[in-house]
Amino acid sequence: MPTAANTAGNATATIVGIDEAGYGPLLGPLVVSAVAFEVPMALLTSAADAAKGPDLWHVLRASIAREASKKDPRLAVADSKQLHGKTATRYGIALLERAALTFLAQADRYPANLVSLLRIVCPHVVEQLPRYPWYARAELPLPVECSKDDVAVQRNAVTSDMAAAGVRFRGAWVEVLCEGNYNHLVSATQNKASVLFHQNMRLIQRIAERTAGRPLWIWADRHGGRTSYLRPLMSAWDGAEFEVLDESPEHSGYRLTRSGTPWVIRFLVEGETHQLPVALASIFSKYIRELFMICFNRYWCGRVPNLRPTAGYSQDGRRFLADIEAAATRQGLDRNWLIRVR
Repeated sequence: MPTAANTAGNATATIVGIDEAGYGPLLGPLVVSAVAFEVPMALLTSAADAAKGPDLWHVLRASIAREASKKDPRLAVADSKQLHGKTATRYGIALLERAALTFLAQADRYPANLVSLLRIVCPHVVEQLPRYPWYARAELPLPVECSKDDVAVQRNAVTSDMAAAGVRFRGAWVEVLCEGNYNHLVSATQNKASVLFHQNMRLIQRIAERTAGRPLWIWADRHGGRTSYLRPLMSAWDGAEFEVLDESPEHSGYRLTRSGTPWVIRFLVEGETHQLPVALASIFSKYIRELFMICFNRYWCGRVPNLRPTAGYSQDGRRFLADIEAAATRQGLDRNWLIRVR
């Protein structure tokens, strides 16, 4: 059976997808994730649209679907907003969970709880959790809603499909900014878009360290109306050489060379609809944020009778804060560690 090491004349490429969840809410963390795949170089060179890159949905169509369907047994990998809440489960995370745990299983990683998951993808955040009473005991057992047997079946199907296509899952990397840490960074920069961009760059650096200086092809979801990323990229990677590939309303692309190693970084509008790795990154981000919100809601519902849980977004977040006001006051909480700015 062919593998990534012996397909396409031993020439392989590492492609990366990056996306976030929780950029706008009033409560809960901002989570930014990156996933990486090793693929035959031929997939890059044969892509019909260089900006949008190779179509891994087509390559892995035997085991992975672009949308969820009860009639389709394949693993759904799509924009997390399309998967969250689509199943009649308590938290609506079954499809997110199935996808995230299936890919972690490709690397023989089977987290037993939220803390063990964080130790795999974002170990540095674990030491911060005790500062937040609602996350201090984040040993939420996993899986929450999907079954271990389902994950095992999907893992076998995806493993076989990727091996046949010469594709290898390299891993997932995550940056979690809990409320107080998020506020500190936003206050320091006065710009939450800069905070998000910095988390993107941290993820790229972590992947670069793991992939030992290999060239990277990176796709990130684009936010807001920015079309030029040259200056922030130059600030993030001081001393690198840059080439602008394209800057348009739909996508912005750059070639960056550091110590002789070239990277291509592209920012796509609705990147999760064009690149499977970006969609999978959005799944990891949304899944992990939702696990944090389960912990958050359990904590406060245990202290305020008949409290209705929140997803943390602006209007309902303000309702929730009003409902917990008395309990939060009794605890003497520093609101900067509870409520996000901007």
